[in-house]
Amino acid sequence: MTVCWLRCRLVWHLILERLVQGLKLNERAHKAVTLMVQGTTSDAGKSLLTTALCRIFTQDGYRTAPFKSQNMSLNSYVTWDGKEIGRAQGMQADACGIAATTDMNPILLKPKGNMTSQVVVHGKPLRDYNARAYREEYLAEAEAIVQDAIGRLRDSYDIVVLEGAGSPVEINLKDREIVNMRMAAWAEAPVLLVADIDRGGVFASIVGTMELLEPHERDRVAGFVINKFRGDVSLLQPGLDFLEQKTGKPVLGVIPYLDALGLEDEDSLSLDSRVARDGLICSGSRAGTGAASGLQEGCGSPDGLLDIVVLRLPRISNFTDIDPLYYESDVRVRYVAEACDFGRPDAVIIPGSKNTVEDWLFLQQSGLAGRLHEYAASGGRVAGICGGYEMMGSRLLDPMKIESDKEETAALNWFPFAVVFAAEKRTVRVQGEARLPGWQDKHPIAGYEIHMGEVRSEGDYDQPFLLAREEAHVRTWSGQNQDEPAYAEGAASGDGRIWGTFLHGVLHNDDFRRAWLNELRAARGLQPIKPLLRFRERREAAFDRLADHVRQHLDMDVIYTIAGLGRNE
Repeated sequence: MTVCWLRCRLVWHLILERLVQGLKLNERAHKAVTLMVQGTTSDAGKSLLTTALCRIFTQDGYRTAPFKSQNMSLNSYVTWDGKEIGRAQGMQADACGIAATTDMNPILLKPKGNMTSQVVVHGKPLRDYNARAYREEYLAEAEAIVQDAIGRLRDSYDIVVLEGAGSPVEINLKDREIVNMRMAAWAEAPVLLVADIDRGGVFASIVGTMELLEPHERDRVAGFVINKFRGDVSLLQPGLDFLEQKTGKPVLGVIPYLDALGLEDEDSLSLDSRVARDGLICSGSRAGTGAASGLQEGCGSPDGLLDIVVLRLPRISNFTDIDPLYYESDVRVRYVAEACDFGRPDAVIIPGSKNTVEDWLFLQQSGLAGRLHEYAASGGRVAGICGGYEMMGSRLLDPMKIESDKEETAALNWFPFAVVFAAEKRTVRVQGEARLPGWQDKHPIAGYEIHMGEVRSEGDYDQPFLLAREEAHVRTWSGQNQDEPAYAEGAASGDGRIWGTFLHGVLHNDDFRRAWLNELRAARGLQPIKPLLRFRERREAAFDRLADHVRQHLDMDVIYTIAGLGRNE
């Protein structure tokens, strides 16, 4: 009775409020309504719930856009016009079926270490700030930037779904925050507060958050969503009743844990949570989890899976590059941060890095650089992506000391090129074709570049990629357009065992990925497998699966009322 009474009271209150605001709504008839997802903690599920709501509203016929005023992440996304935003907002735009723009994430903070982040404003690097200087010198300007951005989105869509960051009650940050309750007020957004029950302490986290909110902030909270539940929800009912009696707010849904969804994680916290949870990161059925000890001698996995090691760099970025490998039926992925865990894998991937110089120094100090040299010299196969590719050259040159205090650092010296770090960042979406040495066929390729390093050739080497800007692909990658010529990119050894590229998303290309994996299989004496995994199709299906799951467990009728939308039947 308590739950029903609270929900009925909420619905009637919201209906009356919307009726009273009718004249105001008419005055801004083309202004989108808003709904915001905030969390009691980091990694509570804000990004995925926002993604689900974006997909649901889109499925129901509404023009929907995501928004996060300020995101801190090393996983970024390049928009169609070559701008950089948070990966989560790019994914959410994909769920909406629209092209991502910088208005969806006007400020992106990319941590560089030592309490310093690169501040990216509307897709372009502004400068590096430490935490104190950013708060004291830039936040006032940032307020206007994020308010203008949400205003433009509201002029173009029916509903904007906002995502908060961390917790809305970080007392030391609340006075100047631009991502949670102050942003909700600027956007006129009711708030759904999501909490992660899988960690334990969900009732304390919700009640504690509500207690620490100011009265006007508590009024903005429309209800709670309990996320990542495992077990019989009826056993949770006494706790739900307590929450509603204690706070006067309804629990709008209890969402069961959804495993192996196949949508990308946003930050290294999510990555490390996955590593801790699964022991090893595995594909498909996660076969072989915990079998690391069987990989220390010999070659490959003892159960027939290809064993692929990803070096766990301290400043790893865009680790979503690895995602397609998790779902290949013949692959096991291991993240390795210590030389003793290296083993004898079928291949090693050196991933992207926000600070190539510092991460290269980590590989040297940890002994992993030595293992890499030994592995490559004995016939091992290595792929480098972006920062990992930069490490494959002879030298890392940093005359402006952008990445470290070292102007020159010797690197792996596998290819005759140096990398010079420049102040200007290259961000571009590209398409083209790729053929590693020894391959009979070329394969179509697409992805994006985000880097400040420029390759300076010091000799001859194979470049297996031919690329051009995505928006001009038909005219340019074949070399037809002189203004936007195609260009050779990347590096490969003569036998194709070692290769690198600036191209993020290279392994998201199904035919290229399978050709490389089949090469690894051939080295093990295994027969090739036809490309069965179509990653982009799988991702679209994952959006629909997520939306269906949330629809089933969230009271969408009340959500529509909270948002101020009518159901499109």
